[in-house]
Amino acid sequence: MLITLEGIDGSGKSSAWESLREHAADLDPDFTFTREPTESWYGEAVQRSIQEDDADSLAELFLYTADHAAHLANTVQPALDRGEVVVSDRYSDSRYAYQGATLEDRLDDPLAFVREIHEPWTRPPDATIYLDVDAETGAERSGGTNKFERVEHLRAVRANYERLIDDDPDRFVRIDATRAAEAVRADVFDAVERLLSEQ
Repeated sequence: MLITLEGIDGSGKSSAWESLREHAADLDPDFTFTREPTESWYGEAVQRSIQEDDADSLAELFLYTADHAAHLANTVQPALDRGEVVVSDRYSDSRYAYQGATLEDRLDDPLAFVREIHEPWTRPPDATIYLDVDAETGAERSGGTNKFERVEHLRAVRANYERLIDDDPDRFVRIDATRAAEAVRADVFDAVERLLSEQ
């Protein structure tokens, strides 16, 4: 089973993922915890592009796509083949939402374009836990340290997530991430427990 955690910057997604990883021993199956961007050289290239305000948005998309492809081939699919539950902090939906936003000035429907690139080969998540927070709160929490953490960009990203949820509502578990971190982390843990029990 592939479970992904998604949300705009500042949603508390990575903190919830860390907490879940720490408490995974309380759950039955074997887990692989992973994240995108990865720590591979592909992921390092992505991290460099994040820090460059003038990075070309289309070139950046393909950096992210390469990192996702390597992540799927080297980490996600092998773990699934071993019968493990994979929990990924960001995955393909982040590509669709974030790169869909960065390409808005270049393509008529950038989200559809990014999804179309991935569709023939990616492995869709079985469930996605979406930590929902407004763009202003997300930007304030994340500190606006890079181009993806600015309010205007996060608004566009959040709108893309809503579109993804509308397209596949049964896959997403929405959690109100405006609340205290402890409450959010508890809801994430409960959601994973429920998803595993429904397998």
